[in-house]
Amino acid sequence: MYWLAWSQVPGVGPVLLQRLKQQFGSLAVAWKVSPSELRKVEGFGFQTWEKVIKERSQLNPQQLFDQHRQTNPHFWTPADSDYPQLLQEIPSPPPILYYRGVTDQSENLGQKTLIGIVGTRQPSDYGIRWTRQISTTLAKHGLTVVSGMAEGIDTEAHLATLKAGGRTIAVLGTGLDIIYPAKNRSLYQQILSSGLIVSEYPAKTPPTRQNFPRRNRIIAGLSRAVLVMEAPIKSGALITAGYANEFGRDVYALPGRLDDQPSQGCLQLISQGAGLIHQELHELLKMLGAIPQIDAEIPVGSNISPISTTSLPDLSPELQKVIDILSVDISPFDLIVQKTGMEASLVSSSLLQLELMGLISQLPGMRYKRS
Repeated sequence: MYWLAWSQVPGVGPVLLQRLKQQFGSLAVAWKVSPSELRKVEGFGFQTWEKVIKERSQLNPQQLFDQHRQTNPHFWTPADSDYPQLLQEIPSPPPILYYRGVTDQSENLGQKTLIGIVGTRQPSDYGIRWTRQISTTLAKHGLTVVSGMAEGIDTEAHLATLKAGGRTIAVLGTGLDIIYPAKNRSLYQQILSSGLIVSEYPAKTPPTRQNFPRRNRIIAGLSRAVLVMEAPIKSGALITAGYANEFGRDVYALPGRLDDQPSQGCLQLISQGAGLIHQELHELLKMLGAIPQIDAEIPVGSNISPISTTSLPDLSPELQKVIDILSVDISPFDLIVQKTGMEASLVSSSLLQLELMGLISQLPGMRYKRS
């Protein structure tokens, strides 16, 4: 209720909401503190402070919540257990995330791998072909494809995933009741039947220029890795890649010819250290943690165990707790934190120690497995 109330105050965005929560412990407490206490919060300028004082005197959080649910019945806030955990990790999680379609708790808990696929609205045949092939491959290996339902690469990624029987999530830059572009009405309905459509914008929000760059941070935040298929230098896909780098996600780019305009952004990303998407998709899947290493497949009748039976050295209780969670299966960082019940900083230092001891291996996207 208070996440919703605060989100209605002009000038109070996701970053400032996080600061309010940290300063006062909860947004409910922050709503009731004195004006002088609010002025102590970093980022509260005089104009924002004045707006907050005015809005607090006019808004009734409970009444607002009841009215809002009439037109926006389904939404999560960071106070909800169903709110996607990966979005909780970013500096600017959307205070309200509206959704329609089929929810999947394993995605929200970070137990299922989500991969973002983005690119130009005017792809070449080459970009379309590779987008379809990669989306199909990811879908068949159980990965969820995240994109923005825009024309071009986004549309191809969603359609190919659905055709392969996979699951896809569309992140909109409009309200959930606005289909943009209108030609994607059929795609919208297909996604609703088996996937999920999300947005931080309430119903009736039209497509405006400033909405889409903000939308791109949600695509990056939800994804373990972002694949940029084709993108010119000035492209929203590069904004998504920038957010992915900021959030510690992996970025991969599809190479193209040096004189191809739609490939210039991808070539720039590769020159800056992005991973290379090449025709050996098996290798890409391994990097994304979608399938086990080849040598983990033990022939029938072999006396070699797929799980190492080497005795472990004496470990501290924290290290032992972490390594007990890990096996040959790949585990994401946030799942390890959840299962151990330890602080994220302690889990991080424990993983580093275990890696230095040669007992575990780290994979891209903050995933870990037993060595």
